[in-house]
Amino acid sequence: MKISNAVSSAFSLTRGAGNLRIARSSLIRSAHLLERIGLAAVGASCGLYVGATLLREKGGLFESGWIVLITMLYGALSYYVGIDLSSSVARKSISSISEEWNGFEPAEIMSAAGTFGAAIAAALSVSILVLDQNPANGLIAFVAGCWVVGSSLQVAAGTMARNYEARMDKQ
Repeated sequence: MKISNAVSSAFSLTRGAGNLRIARSSLIRSAHLLERIGLAAVGASCGLYVGATLLREKGGLFESGWIVLITMLYGALSYYVGIDLSSSVARKSISSISEEWNGFEPAEIMSAAGTFGAAIAAALSVSILVLDQNPANGLIAFVAGCWVVGSSLQVAAGTMARNYEARMDKQ
């Protein structure tokens, strides 16, 4: 068997394992779900660092250990919903040659800004924890603000993108 035949059969529309045949679309959906779960795990780990940094602040709002769990869950939700926007809608917005506003750009911009804000909060939190710093209250408030605003922008962007995609599918 030639290598080109082996490669082309490997990339056919269906994959076979004995008598079990799995449709390509099922594999792609499964891979997409696995990717989104991975993003949620990254969001939860970023939330862990932010929550641990907030927990170090004594005498404030964040004295309870629940803050770590809340930041982890909100991080997992925001990264699951907001970062991985639908590729079909993104392709439609990229492929439009005209300069007119197509309704999907705000979601892309919000997702990017939210990812940036959440990443800044996580990076500052890791540096505070690793270097064992005692930051000023203003820096702690900045980290908390970046986390809340960034994660909220991700959730809003994911919701907007999915609503936009649902409207486009109906048309």
